[in-house]
Amino acid sequence: MYQTDDTICAISTPAGVGGIAVARISGHNAIEIANKLWNGKALSDAATHTAHLGNIIDPGNGAILDQAVATIFRTPRSFTGEDVVEFAVHGSTWIQRELINLLIRQGCRLAEAGEFTRRAFASGKMDLAEAEAVADVIASTSRAAHQVAISQMRGTFSRELNALHDQLLELASLLELELDFSEEDVEFADRHRLIDLTEAIQQKVGRLADTFSTGNAIKNGIPVAIVGAPNAGKSTLLNRLVGDDKAIVSDIPGTTRDTIEDTIEIGGIQFRLIDTAGLRHTNDQVEQLGIRRAIGQLEKARIAIWVIDPRTEPGTLLQTRDEINAALPQHATLLIAKNMADIAPDLPLPFPSDDTTVTINISAATGAGIDNLKQTLLQTSGIHLLNDEPIVTNARHYESLLNASHSISRTLSGLRTSIPADLIAQDLRETLHHLASITGTIATPDILSTIFSRFCIGK
Repeated sequence: MYQTDDTICAISTPAGVGGIAVARISGHNAIEIANKLWNGKALSDAATHTAHLGNIIDPGNGAILDQAVATIFRTPRSFTGEDVVEFAVHGSTWIQRELINLLIRQGCRLAEAGEFTRRAFASGKMDLAEAEAVADVIASTSRAAHQVAISQMRGTFSRELNALHDQLLELASLLELELDFSEEDVEFADRHRLIDLTEAIQQKVGRLADTFSTGNAIKNGIPVAIVGAPNAGKSTLLNRLVGDDKAIVSDIPGTTRDTIEDTIEIGGIQFRLIDTAGLRHTNDQVEQLGIRRAIGQLEKARIAIWVIDPRTEPGTLLQTRDEINAALPQHATLLIAKNMADIAPDLPLPFPSDDTTVTINISAATGAGIDNLKQTLLQTSGIHLLNDEPIVTNARHYESLLNASHSISRTLSGLRTSIPADLIAQDLRETLHHLASITGTIATPDILSTIFSRFCIGK
């Protein structure tokens, strides 16, 4: 399915100039090829997991390209499971380019996107779910996203799937026995026991699938829409939360006509803040477009902060509140940020209070109450306490779990209605197939190519 009999190379550090750059070589001839460029201790004699100082030379003319450190990882104790050499050189883009050219001239092939990790998967160093977690570790932008990705890369999610796989195999073996002896009308397992086992599997699959909403929020950041009337202080609040003048602040109503986004991290969780156009009735077509976009952001928000100036005339915001509640998703949370605490601290909200909505007194101008608002955002997220339970962050995994949930539900229905065992066994095989596709036990070359194409070249 995948040939790994050649030797590949690539720069594994980010593109551009830096203090150092690392070129990675992997394959059967990695050490032999690296040794041709090396002026120092013979790499062919070096022990695994050792680093050596020397010079990289051009074998054609003996010219020194750079002083470097060569690190040796011998099979199978390497990332890819093959012989691996890593050259750490100075971060000049010219040095990086010339080093890769030298390696190619000596017999290496430039690695494809994600090919090092794909070789690790092919050699059994990790399963497909763990391999995908490598990309998530690299792309993580918050402590929580990093924590979840590291957990998956270390096999927490895979072990849960393997346990489910073993339970499904036990269930399948009992059903297959019935099929083998169907003519004798023998039942080898108590149907009540099969139902109990199937229900337990169904619950575990469903629980894993239900974590995707949280996992997606951790991975991509929790969308928080900042909404309210013009001049309520929305843009000032965004600037205060991110600590920068991201949004233009003006006394002119309708200044913000498009959404403005930025991110902050609170307690290790990333929040995607979206400042929106002021909600009001207007004949300005451009402003109307901004208001429609604001409603669109509300429809995608997990949390909405409704910024209110308590000096607003009582009753004028009632229609706005209905619009916000109508646009918010079913499980989203609405927070009211009563602004102007520095100049109007005692004024009540300009509409009847709602005991189900949390209200925080703030001053976007001075920063009063902002720490309280941040802590409320963290608590409202529902994900500030991470445990060792697997969390699904990958849409492909989520789709496979949903498919597995459907097929195991059909299995359970068949057991309860006593339909023929061969039909039940088919649904059970489908469940096994869907779960196996996550870890790569069953995976087509096209699926693998699509997955690893999302990786960077040097990984």
